[in-house]
Amino acid sequence: MQINLLHISNREREKNMKMKFYDALQMDPAILKRKISACSTKQDEAYYWTAIAIRSVLIVAFAIIFISFLSRVFGAENTPLAVALFCILLGIRFVNFEYCIGDSLLTLAAALAILVLGPSAAAILPPLFLIPLHFVCFFSLLAITTQRPEMGNGGLYSFAYIYLTGNPVAGEALIRRGLLALTGYILCGAILFAKHRHQHKEIRFRHVVQKFDLSKPVCLWQLRMALGVSLVLTAGQVFGVERFMWMGFACASLLSEYPYSNNTLPRFWQRIIGAVAGSCLFFVLYSILPESMHPLLGPLGGLCLGFCIDYRYKTAMNCLGALMLGAGIYGLQSAVVLRIADTVLGVTFGLVFAAIFHHLVASRFLPEPQTK
Repeated sequence: MQINLLHISNREREKNMKMKFYDALQMDPAILKRKISACSTKQDEAYYWTAIAIRSVLIVAFAIIFISFLSRVFGAENTPLAVALFCILLGIRFVNFEYCIGDSLLTLAAALAILVLGPSAAAILPPLFLIPLHFVCFFSLLAITTQRPEMGNGGLYSFAYIYLTGNPVAGEALIRRGLLALTGYILCGAILFAKHRHQHKEIRFRHVVQKFDLSKPVCLWQLRMALGVSLVLTAGQVFGVERFMWMGFACASLLSEYPYSNNTLPRFWQRIIGAVAGSCLFFVLYSILPESMHPLLGPLGGLCLGFCIDYRYKTAMNCLGALMLGAGIYGLQSAVVLRIADTVLGVTFGLVFAAIFHHLVASRFLPEPQTK
């Protein structure tokens, strides 16, 4: 009895102790904010708020160093892949592919190959082949990387594909992009091996393929997202929509919500509100700040993003970095209008597509709701 009481006492003491600051830096802002809500003292609240702030600063600083270095080595035109690799690098520390390390390393290589070759092929193929190409590439990415969409891999790799589709390269730049992908594979593969080599040892990728079944929400989610994004990217390319990847981001964000649901209307409005608010905020800041401070708007958005847990606020903060690049190409007013217009087009397409998909496909495979 004395030993049991001692164990209980130790558990209670550990429960009441604040986590180590390094461990706090590894936590998602949503978790840290829940801890803040549970704090009983101002000192504890300040502890976790400091962790959120320092975490955000460190991520932005690392992003600037990492992306700038790779862009300098492999060319400015390959900055989009450097951005994608940075995101993959951060995510792969915590989220694996849910099967053995050998197959996972092959999967990572396949995913990076798709990200390099798919967008470049889409830039030169006739319109007739765009839908099949985008669908095969996008569905393959989701199938091999995203067994649990709630962990975020789906959004990560879909962002990378859409971003690179909007920034294709050819010739020597494509060769450098391939070398950059190889560099990224070595870095991310090493982290994947170090962090996850002991997990899911008995699961092979073929087991994942064998379990594919449209009666499972995750499989329906993969199919809906792949088909919807393929269609919106093709429409953007065929009709020559400026910055059509912004349409793709908006549509993918709408369709990426998990668990699978036929009701995408709440996220439809959240995305529009976030885009309008973020674009207006950028317009105001860009107008009142001296030109020398304009390059700071992108990092500012990244810093603020580290404090956000609400989808609308995340959407708004993402606008700062996107519009910083867009303003340099189209000018301030045109970039802001284009951001809002592309967002509205993307989420409207996603809303209509989701309704049609659910009516024609999902309703045939999902089990009927039980009534009492």
